[in-house]
This record gives sequence, structure tokens and C-alpha cells, in this order.
Amino acid sequence: MVVCLTGLWRYRNYLIIFLTPLLILPLPIIVGGPEASCGYVIILTALYWCTECMPLAVTGLLPIILFPMMGIMESSEVCTQYMKDSNMLFVGGLLMAIAVEHWNLHKRIALRVLLVVGVRPALLMMGFMGTTAFLSMWIGNTASTAMMLPIANAVLKQLCDTEAQAEEREMDLMAIRGAGPRTGIPKGQDNQAFDMDDGGATKCAKDVKPMKNVIQLEPEPEVEESPEARERKLKREAKYLKLDKGMSLSVCYSASIGGTATLTGTAPNLILKGQIDELFPGNGDIINFASWFGFSFPNMVLMLIISCLWLQFMYLGCNMKKLFGCGTNKDGDKEAYGVIKNEYKKLGSVSFAEGCILVMLVLLVLLWFTREPGFMPGWAAVLFNKDKPYVTDGTVAMLMSTLFFVIPSQLPRCGGYSEDGKPLKAPPTLLNWDVVHKKMPWNLLLLVGGGFALARGSETSGLSQWLGESLAPLQSIPPVAISFLLSLLIATFTECSSNVATTTLFLPILASMAVAIKLHPLYVMLPCTICASLAFMLPVATPPNAIAFSYGNLKVMDMVKTGFVLNIIGVITINIALNTWGAAMFNLNTFPDWANVTTIPTP
Repeated sequence: MVVCLTGLWRYRNYLIIFLTPLLILPLPIIVGGPEASCGYVIILTALYWCTECMPLAVTGLLPIILFPMMGIMESSEVCTQYMKDSNMLFVGGLLMAIAVEHWNLHKRIALRVLLVVGVRPALLMMGFMGTTAFLSMWIGNTASTAMMLPIANAVLKQLCDTEAQAEEREMDLMAIRGAGPRTGIPKGQDNQAFDMDDGGATKCAKDVKPMKNVIQLEPEPEVEESPEARERKLKREAKYLKLDKGMSLSVCYSASIGGTATLTGTAPNLILKGQIDELFPGNGDIINFASWFGFSFPNMVLMLIISCLWLQFMYLGCNMKKLFGCGTNKDGDKEAYGVIKNEYKKLGSVSFAEGCILVMLVLLVLLWFTREPGFMPGWAAVLFNKDKPYVTDGTVAMLMSTLFFVIPSQLPRCGGYSEDGKPLKAPPTLLNWDVVHKKMPWNLLLLVGGGFALARGSETSGLSQWLGESLAPLQSIPPVAISFLLSLLIATFTECSSNVATTTLFLPILASMAVAIKLHPLYVMLPCTICASLAFMLPVATPPNAIAFSYGNLKVMDMVKTGFVLNIIGVITINIALNTWGAAMFNLNTFPDWANVTTIPTP
């Protein structure tokens, strides 16, 4: 029996792939109609996404196969959903992130910030969290976590080693003064087994060459550490293990939190924009870079501060003196600070390429903010969008990204020869296609496109209209309760599923529900999108969690205990933001005219 179950478990993915379509096949056969056929495709895709029996991107291609074969949509119409404006905005943001990573600009920014905040425990954690969150606003959450964790581990190791050396020096000093040697050798007897070197570390006497004409004694057996030294060593190791856990969790959590601050920070944000534009074409560009940043950035800062306090309480304690460095070992701080400083020196001076990328990043953000600021006509409305929205955030992103393949990575020089006497070649551009091809997550584009195709298919088939009518009884529930409960549901579901798959599946359903009960669509779609990024409880929930789990000597329960509270904190802060400045920004208390449509696509 055990062998049989083991074999089934090994082949579980194949069983899911082949059995699932057969088990749900009665739906289109018995019920019939385009609504049932579309429901069959959506249920099959959702189950494949949740179980990950196939790569997520491959599952995202199923609508191209099944919709035409089941008579729901033409193939040409399905395929156009995979290259929409939101996808181009996503590509532009990823190209900017690749350029920043390729030239190590993110590492320079991170180390510079850490040199400013210092290495005291509380300030160090705050510095790592703030830096990681800032980087995650512009580059991938996984990349920022993978870069920051080795730096954190190196700093903590140096702090631990320095404290250990300081304790050894202190114990040796006590032994010299007659307070009792730390090695257990009786008082008054010379300790010939150890000798102090310049740095305070111990050196075994057996490594010293014996002198001639001197009687050599048999080496004494190594004496165990005194109970006091052993106890201090165990306390020190336990303290730094706990600090290591806290620092690892702070980095991966702040990466997930920071990605929610900008529209291009993480894929679910762009999925929301794409779904809003697809489901409600007349929304007036309600979600753009500036409006998203205005709502999400303050919420991100609030979540980051509360998360930092909770992590410090869990892993650093409440002793403010020690946390902020009052009365701590100055030598240890200098040694750890030196580690960060040496890493920064290895980067050398700021290169021409780094300067160009930094300028282009700032320019891109400014163009995004000023395209449609909301309180005044933006440059796009004055120059291009006089009668139609010709220029979007995707246009700006692709414009700046294209410049990476035009601008040289070195300051051009006329003439000159290399060391071997040959004429100097023209410098390469800031990016080349080999680098982009290697680092671009093409699978996410297919996954997001699959979600858009499902949404269009459910609109065409009439499934969304049926679902909206079924959800009409929810109108009697207070909107605040609906938003809070749905946020909890999404935050729980995303622990077991990809955040991209979660938002792709749920957002069209939430849109249908909002239209059915005459509630502003963003009132439920916006908080659920951000909650999809709050995967804090399990190592497999998101790549940053998995990286931290491998680095920080973490147990699953460490992540569950810390992440559960952070999930609740995140849901509460998001709903507070939604009902305060969010309601004022997006006019969430009224049902907009652009949402009053007859059918809403929903998977």
C-alpha cells in the first residue's frame, strides 16, 4: 500500500493533467452552452495554476487552444490578449530593472544607504528593510532579496566574530589579573598551551617549533572551556541566530511590501490595470503610475514601519538601549561597518553607465508622474492625447527602455589605441539583447496574457453576466465588511498559489460582483490586488520567502508565527488606506458611470 501511494505521489502531476479534464468534462456536455464551455476552460486553467502540475506560463496558453476549439472565441481575437498595453508597460519596467541590475546600480544604492544608517541592531534592520523596499519598487522582488541577504549575512557574521574576539580578550585579561583562567588550568601555573597574537586570537603552542637542548614534555590534553566561557558562547550564538532569522525575514518581507508601492513593482499591480482597462474601457485611465503611487506608497510606508516594529519585537526584544547602540561595543560596530565599506569600495567610482541609468530612471519616473497627474493637465494631454489616449504609461516605458540599446556604456572618444596597439572599438550600449534574453521573465508575459484571454472569453460567452446576477444578494452586506473579508480570503489563498495566478483568477470575479451590487469596482479589486502580495507565512509562497528560508536558518514555524501577524497587519492597513485617502482619491463611495456596463468578464 505504501509503495502504491508513493508511486502515485511521484506521478501526481501526470495524474492531475490527464484526470482533471475528464472529471470536469460533464460540465460542457450536460449543461451545454457557451457559458458552461467557458466555465470548463476557466476551472481547468485554475486547477492547473493552483497545483502547478504544468509550468504556469504553459497553462496560460490553454485559452489559445480551448477557446477556438469550443467555439467561444476566434484564435486571432484570443491571441491579441497576450500583447496588450499593460504587457508593454510590464516589459518596459522589466527592462529598466534589468539595466539597473546589469550595472550594479542597485548594489551601490543599497550599500550607500547602509553606510548612512550604521550597524546598530535596530538601525541595521530598519536600513535593510527600507533599502530592500525601495529597490523592490523598481526591480524584481526576487533580485532585491537575493542581493541584500548576502550583505546582511556578512555584516552579522562580522558582528558575531568581533563580539567573540572581544569576549576572549576579556577572559584572557581576567586570567592575567588572577581572576581565574578561562581554560580551567589551576591558578598560578603558567599556561604554555596558548599564546596571544597581535589581533587577540589564540595560537596553539604545538604550532611553535621546539628549541634545541630543551627537554620536550608530552603535550597536555586539550582542556575544555570553563562553564562561564561556554555559557557566554552559547548565549552569543543564540542571540545572533535569532538576529539572523529576524534579518532574513525583514529582507524578504520588505521586498514583497516594497513591490506594492509602484505600478511596475510587481506583476499583480499591472494585472489590475489591465483588467480595469479591459473590463471598463471608459474608466478614464483611473489607474496609472501617478494614481497608483499616490494611494499605495503611503500604505507601503505604513506597512513597512509596523512590520519593522513587529520584527524587532519578535527577534530583537524591547531593550531600546541595546537596540539603538547605547553602551554597545564600539569595536564590533567598526568592524561590521568596515565590511560594508569594503564592499562599497569594491564597486569603485560611479561609472558613466551607472550615471546614465540613474538619470534615465529618474526621468522615467518624472514622465510617469507628469503624464496625467490628475490635478492639472499632463504633458501627454497637452501634446498628444487631445481627443484619444494615444500615449500611455506603456508608451513612456518603451521609449526609455529603447534608449538602453542606443546610448553607449562609456563616454565616446575620438581616436585612441588599445594596449596591443589596435584602434579602440566603439563602446557597447547600456544593454544588449543577450543580457535581456537571459534575464527577462518571459513566462510572466504569457501568464498575464492568459488571464486577459480568460477575461475576454467569459465576457464573450456571457458567463460574467450569469455570475453577476448570482452575486446580487451580497448587496445587503456592508461594503467595509465585504472588502475586509475578501482581503483576508486573497491573503490566505496567495500563500498556496502564485500571486499572479491569484489576481488573474479573482479580479474578474470581483469586478462582476461589484457591478452586480452597485459597488465601485476598485473598492474590492484594489485591496485584493495588494493583498495578493502579502505572502508572508510559507517558504513556498513567494521566491523571496524561499531565498530567505535557505539563508537564515529558519524553520517553517518561524515564518508562520511572524507572517501570520504581518498578514493581519497588512489587511488592516490596506483597508484603512482604502477607506481614508483611497476613498477621496478614487471617489470610492459612489458607483461610477463607467462601471455601469451590461456584461463583465470573469473567470
